[in-house]
Amino acid sequence: MTAVEGVVPAGRPDAAGGVRARRSLAARIAARTGGGAMRVFLVLVALFWLMPSVGLLLSSLRGPQRIAESGWWQVFSEPAQITWDNYGQLLSNDKVMGSLLTTAAITVPATVLVVVIGSLAGYAFAWMDFPGRDGWFLVVVGLLVVPVQVALIPVAKLFGAVGLFETTAGVVLFHTAFGLPFAVFLLRNFFAEIPRELLEAARLDGAGELRLFTRVVLPLGGPAIASLGIFQFLWVWNDMLIALIFADSGNPPVTVALQQEVRQFGNNIDVLAPGAFLSMVVPLIVFFAFQRQFVSGVMAGAVK
Repeated sequence: MTAVEGVVPAGRPDAAGGVRARRSLAARIAARTGGGAMRVFLVLVALFWLMPSVGLLLSSLRGPQRIAESGWWQVFSEPAQITWDNYGQLLSNDKVMGSLLTTAAITVPATVLVVVIGSLAGYAFAWMDFPGRDGWFLVVVGLLVVPVQVALIPVAKLFGAVGLFETTAGVVLFHTAFGLPFAVFLLRNFFAEIPRELLEAARLDGAGELRLFTRVVLPLGGPAIASLGIFQFLWVWNDMLIALIFADSGNPPVTVALQQEVRQFGNNIDVLAPGAFLSMVVPLIVFFAFQRQFVSGVMAGAVK
C-alpha cells in the first residue's frame, strides 16, 4: 500500500472509527434503555408487593356494607365512601387494642435479648480463645436445623412445671431461645471479618475486651446487627403458632386476637380490617425505618 493510499481524507472517518462510533452510540442507547426498563420493572414489583397493604388499608376505611357489596378498588371511583368509623370501633375494642400492647411487650424484649446476647456470643466466638470454642460453635450451627415444632411439647411441659406456661415471659424466652442460634451464627461470621489490626491496635492502647466490643466491634457491626434486629422483630411480631400455644389466652397477641375475632364473629369486618392493617403496618414502619442499615448489612455479608 502506498503512502497516498494510507492517507484518509480530512472529514472522513475511517471504517473502524465509524464502527466504533456506532457501537458506542448503540451501547449508550442500550444502557439507557435497559436502565429505564429496569426502573419500570422495579416500580411495578414494588407496587405489586404493596397492593395487599393498600387494599387492606382501603378496606379498613369502608363500611361493612360497602365491603360486602364490592371490592376495595371502588374507592377510586367513589371516594365519598371513605370513613374513619371502623378505627373508632377498633379503638373502643379493648381486646384488640390490648393484644397490640401484648404483642409489643413480647416483641421488643425478644428482639433486644437476641441482639444483645447474640452480639456478645458472636464476639466471643470470633475473637476470644476459650476451651472448646469451635466445638460449641458447631453445636450452635447444628441448632439452626432444629424445627420449632419439635420443641413445642417438651417446652410446654417444662414451662408448665416452672410456671411459665401461658405467660408473656414464657413466649419471650421461647422466641429468644430459638432466635439465638441464627443470631450467633450471623454475627460471629460478620465480626470475624473485622481486620485483626484494628483490634490489636486497640489492645496496644490498653483497651480490654469490653471496650473492644463497645468501641470497635459494635460500630463496625452496626449493619449486621440492624439486619438481625429487623429479622427478629418481623418473626416475633408476625408469629401465631408460638403465641397460640404459649401465650395467655385471656390476653393474647394481636395475631391470635384477630383469629379469635374471625372465629367468633365472622362478619365483624369493620373491626378485623383496621386491626389487621395496624398489625401489618408496624413491621412495615420498622423495615422502612431501618432499610438503609438492612441493605448495608446484606451487601456487606454478600461481599464477605
